[in-house]
Amino acid sequence: MAISTDMLEAFVKVAEHLSVSAAATDLGISKGGVSKRIAQLEQAVRTTLFSRSTRKIALTPAGEIYLDFARTALVAIGSADERLRTLRSDLTGQIRLTAPFSWGQRVLARVIAEFLLAHPSIEIELFLEDRLLDVAYERIDIALRATSSPAHGLVSVPVARVDWVVVAAPSYLAQVETPQEPADLVRHPCMSYWRESSDNSWQFAAGEQTVTTRAHGRFRANNPESVLDAAVAGLGIALLPLYVCEADLAAGRLAKLLPAWVPVTKFSAQIIAVATPDRMRFSRNQAFIEFLRAHLS
Repeated sequence: MAISTDMLEAFVKVAEHLSVSAAATDLGISKGGVSKRIAQLEQAVRTTLFSRSTRKIALTPAGEIYLDFARTALVAIGSADERLRTLRSDLTGQIRLTAPFSWGQRVLARVIAEFLLAHPSIEIELFLEDRLLDVAYERIDIALRATSSPAHGLVSVPVARVDWVVVAAPSYLAQVETPQEPADLVRHPCMSYWRESSDNSWQFAAGEQTVTTRAHGRFRANNPESVLDAAVAGLGIALLPLYVCEADLAAGRLAKLLPAWVPVTKFSAQIIAVATPDRMRFSRNQAFIEFLRAHLS
């Protein structure tokens, strides 16, 4: 039997008054209701909490120990209820967001729709930018960024993982020998989503082992969607965030390579929500971040 708040409240009241009648008065229920809740609690914890006689009631040694835990639990539950009431009372107004372009299109937009349907008094203004906006100057409430190092003075909360995969189209793999190890990639045209032209190597990890291999091809882009299109067309092997290519993997337009190796990129393996301390205190912003954590983590 699960322990309910009603059981704990009845137990604490009887323990404080050493009287079922006084506890019933405080709780606004009958003496029989109080006795029933105490009996249910004792059944749930599988021990006797009160010793009873015709004239008095007293805590057993087990009851004395359990009383502290019951009071602590009720305080915690009360604090949580108050926190939720505070959140619900301020779930109105506008949230200005910024997020990486591709992740925002493929992942965030769907979650935003669910959030807005659940909270009809909130408005969201979304700016999809791969460049990092100045959250204070641009009046951004929450910036969603692929980084593990937020700017100084900003509060950060992890909200989602970003997994990276090496992929190629079946049409390409039908013409070549499928790479089995990272070192095999030097014999293939590799396409990457990088922002610096000097990036010409890929790093991988397997357990405690880390290897770096040359990765060169005739196409590179600063947008993962362009790399995805080239990979599906059979231009070579691509390193991409999983959220960009998971639909093509599921449909068989791409195949995952090097499954025993985890790509280690210059980009973070997580998306974090960052905000100035004053913006993070708004209940609507906290509610949105918790919604992201619940749906994306």
